[in-house]
Amino acid sequence: MPPAKRPSKRLTFDRVRKLGVKLPGVVVDKYFGMPALKLDGQMLACMASHKSAEPNTLVVRVDFLERDLRVMNEPEVYYLKPHYVNYACVLVRLSHIDDAALRDLLESGYRFIKKTKDLQGRRSARLDSSGRWRVYHL
Repeated sequence: MPPAKRPSKRLTFDRVRKLGVKLPGVVVDKYFGMPALKLDGQMLACMASHKSAEPNTLVVRVDFLERDLRVMNEPEVYYLKPHYVNYACVLVRLSHIDDAALRDLLESGYRFIKKTKDLQGRRSARLDSSGRWRVYHL
């Protein structure tokens, strides 16, 4: 019996693209030369380009707590490599995730980017009376 063919990166990303572009404002683009979904110019999800990632891995931006919970609860689907530890994202084995879970993950990443962007827009930095910079939440 011949060995099973691995899905091409293009075919693998097609699933992500079809689900991701249904979210308002999400567009298909490139990130470090890899297919990606972006929201307001920020990477939402992309195919992993770092050599430490497994083949056909998707990187999705989520907060650190959500990432840790996903990796802990479903290590066969979600994982982390040392290169990604300091980034708010999770690695996903696309061959191990169904469309419903992938949709949920992309929606979570979408909310994360929106929340982060809203918080950035509501901060103001000013010098205080002692000459130190302070960040004020408006």
